Amino acid sequence: MPPTVDETLNSLETALGHRFRQRCLLREAITHASLDLGERGTARFGYERLEFLGDRVLGLVVSEWLIERFPDEAEGSLARRHSSLISRDSLAEIATAIGLGQYLLLSSGEEGSGGRDNAAILADACEAVIAALYLDGGLEAARQFVRRAWQTAIERDPRPPQDPKTALQEWAQARGLPLPSYQTVSRRGPDHEPVFEVEVSVTGHEPAAAKGSSKRTAEKRAAAQLLKGLKKE
Repeated sequence: MPPTVDETLNSLETALGHRFRQRCLLREAITHASLDLGERGTARFGYERLEFLGDRVLGLVVSEWLIERFPDEAEGSLARRHSSLISRDSLAEIATAIGLGQYLLLSSGEEGSGGRDNAAILADACEAVIAALYLDGGLEAARQFVRRAWQTAIERDPRPPQDPKTALQEWAQARGLPLPSYQTVSRRGPDHEPVFEVEVSVTGHEPAAAKGSSKRTAEKRAAAQLLKGLKKE
């Protein structure tokens, strides 16, 4: 027998380390828009509204943390770290680590199509959960969760990460080659959850392809994939 919504919320609160006074916020944060209004219970909306706020809260908390953690780094280096830490990939990674997918309230159709493991859904819901923490417990509640969940990620790279598209461009230029060429192979999925596939090529080398929830994300992943292969040559 599947767990009740209350049991789901109890378990998620434990994973987040926060007991909600306004549990409707947490329910909204894990409610996918595919659910009919009658199935949403106390959640008037899906998580999109909270996702909008959570993106800003996460950006603030991470910015504050980076200023504290790397007091001698210039703005450009901090910006690269920030971009990496709040990216869709990072959010999906954190969501997976805390098992957020198992708590999502999805329509049967969305669940059947793999919604619980969908990186875009996980990333969006993670931002919504951060917003719910902020609205229920203030900035400190959101800060405590972010600092605990992102601790490994912020310590992972001693040097600021470089955008893979920039790194690939510099690799090509250093060898006198034309700039990398990006081509959109396909765009699938609904407007609110598109999936782009992009191929990148460098003259004289095998191309690489990758998918993402935006063209930019797919391009970055493709560039990273091609760089990995080039370094092995």
